[in-house]
Amino acid sequence: MTDFVSDPREALARWRLLLGRYAQERLETPLRGEQARVDRALDFLYGREHAGRGVRRGRSGGAAGRGGTLDPTQLDVPEWLAEVRRLFPRPVLEVLERDALQRYDLQELVTDPETLTRLEPNLALVQTLMSFRGRLGGRVLDEARRIIHQVVDELTRRLEQEIRRAFSGRIDRFRQSRLKVAQNLDWRRTVRANLRHWDPETRRLAVRDLRFFARVRRHIPWTIVLCVDQSGSMAGSVVYSAVVAAILSRLPAVSVRLVLFDTSVVDVSDRVDDPLEVLLGVQLGGGTDIGRALRYCEGLVDNPRRTVLVLISDFDEGASPRVLLATVRRLAEAGVMLRGLAGLDEESTPFYDRRMAERLVAHGMEVAAATPGELARWLASTIR
Repeated sequence: MTDFVSDPREALARWRLLLGRYAQERLETPLRGEQARVDRALDFLYGREHAGRGVRRGRSGGAAGRGGTLDPTQLDVPEWLAEVRRLFPRPVLEVLERDALQRYDLQELVTDPETLTRLEPNLALVQTLMSFRGRLGGRVLDEARRIIHQVVDELTRRLEQEIRRAFSGRIDRFRQSRLKVAQNLDWRRTVRANLRHWDPETRRLAVRDLRFFARVRRHIPWTIVLCVDQSGSMAGSVVYSAVVAAILSRLPAVSVRLVLFDTSVVDVSDRVDDPLEVLLGVQLGGGTDIGRALRYCEGLVDNPRRTVLVLISDFDEGASPRVLLATVRRLAEAGVMLRGLAGLDEESTPFYDRRMAERLVAHGMEVAAATPGELARWLASTIR
């Protein structure tokens, strides 16, 4: 509606599409051709808003009334999906599908395999599939796996270079040292490498290629613990956390632990290199016991001064905050680097309990919201 429209009829038609079928009697603007199809597709979804408020459909799009109507045949979910894919560009399509799933709870979109194949793979769809995880099976589960795999691969490609770039120049110090000094000379490999320079007449070997043992410079690796709230409100952050954990796990001299929690605690560190399997195992929902999760993570700390613990949560503690705050204080006093993230996504738009966040800061934890790149840069600057 931001484009300037010189034709008043076209402007009225746009307003009619924006306001919906209940503006028809006032605007008296006939919609034909593609505009009528757009109106029908939008009304299939957003007409539920009026139905939810008790407004009944009347004749030809008017207010509540009795008797039959001249409305066109109603769409079903598969027909609606096919129609909106034909009518709208991808960004608009993603908004429509997200509203259908999250605002109007059209469960048919993710419980029917034929319908699911038509959906645009994106983060919002992955979040919805995760929330339905316990009810997916057969062909639907196969389609869900395909969609999650596609979105995870796309996120990994987009984030891996940025995360590795944040660590470039800081990881080199962990590589093996190859000092070319006499005590490191490997005589056996040196002779074998130079046999082609053997002179039978003088019975001498001309050594032109020296080979040395690699003396390993010992370094204590860093441990990064990602403790991630898997309650329903944190679904997007769970996806990003799984992808970031997989990328970090491929860096040298870094050990990554991934812990998911609601009122229970699940350590998925054995699957940290496979975000798809991590996400397929997530059960979103339930309460939130952050204190219990941090106490578990405390048990993973072998060397506090070489450990970074990142808590990703909305800090909405369902249990008594005493355990949570006491654990944070103990970890901070032991030397663990603590970071609380109110959200982890590419928009970094957090919703969190500010009062609890302030209490965590007072007990020794830094709190912020971050994109994956910002988190990587903070980790790289911390691991010195």
